[in-house]
Formats: sequence, C-alpha cells, structure tokens
Amino acid sequence: MQRFQGRVVMVTGAASGIGAAVARRFSEEGADVVLVDRVDPRIVAQHLPAAHTLAIEADVSNSKTIGNAVEQAVEKFGRLDVLVNNAGVHAEGEPAEINDEDWNKVIATDLSGVFYGSRAAIPHLKKSKGCIVNTASVSGTGGDWGMSPYNAAKGGVVNLTRSLALDLGKSGIRVNAVCPSLTRTGMTEDMLKDRQLVAKFEERIPLGRVCEPEEVAAVVAFLASDDASFMTGANVAVDGGVSASNGQPAQ
Repeated sequence: MQRFQGRVVMVTGAASGIGAAVARRFSEEGADVVLVDRVDPRIVAQHLPAAHTLAIEADVSNSKTIGNAVEQAVEKFGRLDVLVNNAGVHAEGEPAEINDEDWNKVIATDLSGVFYGSRAAIPHLKKSKGCIVNTASVSGTGGDWGMSPYNAAKGGVVNLTRSLALDLGKSGIRVNAVCPSLTRTGMTEDMLKDRQLVAKFEERIPLGRVCEPEEVAAVVAFLASDDASFMTGANVAVDGGVSASNGQPAQ
C-alpha cells in the first residue's frame, strides 16, 4: 500500500522501539518521514530512502527545540500532514521514592512533549487538513503499581487527545491515540529478561504474549490514513485484550 505517497510525517521518539517501527511503516507506505529523537535518530534514518527522510536530534520536552524541528521539516519538504507524538520515558518506584527530577522528566517528556509538538504543528496541519496520532498507553487508562509518574503522564495524554480533537475538529484536524500494553522496546528490554515477570503479564493478556512494535505501527498508520477519516478523539487499545478483562489471569 502507498497510502501516504506525497505526504510528510513527523515521528518523535523515532530512534528505537515503537517510534522506529512507525517511521519504517510510513516510509514503506510512501511518505516523506521526519525522525525526531533526543538520541541521534540517524541510525534508523540510514535504512530509509535518503531523499525522503530527515533526521533531527531534538528533545520534545523543550518547546523551542521541538518547534524548531517542525519548522525544519516544513522547510525541507514544504508541508506537514501527520504528527506522531511518540517520545516517552518512564520512572519506577513507590511514590515516596520518586524524586522531583524523575517526576518532572516524565511529565515534561510524555505529556508536555505531546502538547508542545502538537501546538507547533497545528498551523501546518491546518493547511494540509492533517492529523495527529499520540502514543498513550493502557497505563493511561488504568493504574500500575510503582509507576505513578508514567501513569499520570499517559492519563494526561489520553484526555489531551480528546481535548485536542474537540478543539481542532473545526479546522479539519483529526487527533487520535494508540494505547499499547507491554511492548517489546528498548524501554522494556530489562523487564522482558525477567521470565517470571513476563509470565505474569502474559497470564493477563488474552492473546498470551507481549506486543511487537510493528503491531502498534500498523494501527498508527491506520489512524493517520484516510481509512480513519471519521475517527477523532479515540484512544485505541492495542493491548492483546488486556482492557477487555477485569484484571484477572486467564482461567
């Protein structure tokens, strides 16, 4: 499929994991792709068509930096059609153990970064009647033990997605989000080495396995495509059925 031929897509957090898979998916479907990450994203960009790819090192938690990245994208490709706000970090621990630095870093990246990126992209998306797809999480629709900053940030993304959809619909801009469950990424690499812990997760996932980044990327591409032209304000679970259960393991 070439659903995005002639369109320009910016992906944040594109150096690895879900972001890298999303960038590859859009490139395969014909898009000009802008990869943004605070870690140099050129390692991913080098595997994509050079003439249709731009790699920018930027931190989404800095509004000026992500704003500059949006302008660089438009300067190179002349337009912006899709923004995928995917960049994210996490911090673990009991609430009393979470320090100010960890709390502020997660909120600034996972929540404020979504707002900053969206705000910078809006003028260009109005021109193209484009769309925004946010990476939220099932951790934004229900709590996890020991992950209060991440839960708070992703819960914010879930409702920010709805709010942006309401405010931007009149301009023809659609805003949706994906809510993955445990996904095989660099962020979860250490966790996935603990087979006992993984087994506990898999007991609670009706499909019985963790998610692959490419599976999330496929849903992101759908939400950004014309196939989802009447979808906005949706937080779509990509969770193997986790949100369909009451939290109990399979019988």
